[in-house]
Amino acid sequence: MKHIAVIGNRAVTSPDFSLNDLPGSAGRIDILCRCVNSAFLLSHGIRKDVILYLILRGAGDPPKIITLDGRYLKHLNPDERSTGALLKIALKKGLGLKDGEMQRSTPGITVRRGDLRDLIKDGNFDPVIYLHEASRDIRKMREAIKEWLEKTPLFVLGDHIGVSREDEEFLDELDAIRVSLGPRPLHADHCITILLNEIDRIELDYA
Repeated sequence: MKHIAVIGNRAVTSPDFSLNDLPGSAGRIDILCRCVNSAFLLSHGIRKDVILYLILRGAGDPPKIITLDGRYLKHLNPDERSTGALLKIALKKGLGLKDGEMQRSTPGITVRRGDLRDLIKDGNFDPVIYLHEASRDIRKMREAIKEWLEKTPLFVLGDHIGVSREDEEFLDELDAIRVSLGPRPLHADHCITILLNEIDRIELDYA
């Protein structure tokens, strides 16, 4: 399985937002919706070997982690609005959760109270990889990636705001591996597309 965590710095943690205004009413949760689509949607199917963690820190009831597991996902469509509806349902299910509590939502989706530290502490990930443009090029790490994929890798990236200094210090404490997807800063959903494409090429031995 490939595990991917996206930090939504301002993504709301309450279901009280409009599906007709995801960028304005929900703390740019539209970015996370696009990340969901990039993580799972293929031309004619869904990736079954990806688990995506959305870390929401915005207004309402922070922090929350919404987990989407490709093995069990249903009702996932390409448009942001329907994906936003799935996240809205999860947040409604997650109202009032205490630390460590988890609630099931629609198929393949769960919600829990927690943040990046909680996710990594509980997840037994190895290695943890921080996606950052000022790092070593992923295309020069083919053999290392093959080794990672035999374990339980977690890829961490931020939304349009990025990863905070505090989070970077935490990742450095973990000796997280920094990897670059290219020379320019990219949108989070594009990063996920490129990351999974690079992994596809390695797994399928596609030159």
